[in-house]
Amino acid sequence: MVVVTAIDGEEGSDQVLSEGWKLAERFDEPLHVVFVYEGADHQYLIKKSLDFDGSITSEQATELAERIVAEAAEGVTDEYEAIGRTGNASAEILDYANDVDASYVVVGGRSRTPVGKALFGSVTQSVLLDAECPVLAVMDE
Repeated sequence: MVVVTAIDGEEGSDQVLSEGWKLAERFDEPLHVVFVYEGADHQYLIKKSLDFDGSITSEQATELAERIVAEAAEGVTDEYEAIGRTGNASAEILDYANDVDASYVVVGGRSRTPVGKALFGSVTQSVLLDAECPVLAVMDE
């Protein structure tokens, strides 16, 4: 079993990864850090000066995940496996967690208004509701 930690590369990803690392270390399990590339993330990636066009291959997703995860893991841990996926973030996180029989899933969350949740959905909410294992949500302060 593994601890699956999902990050988005945004501010706070290091806190989410740190909590995932604490769980993995406590239960002596490997830490898998998942980054899911969605088309909407393209502008964010341009700002981060990454060289990807609108659609990416699975190899590029892995390379991108390695970069994003390495940045978030700096000063936290170097004992992780970076997993890159493309598509719907909540579906990809849940699929991966099920594939590896995750003992825990760790995700970040942000406070949002009910209207914001209804209009834009919530990866954290979907993972919390649909995961087959315990989920730790690390909320922004």
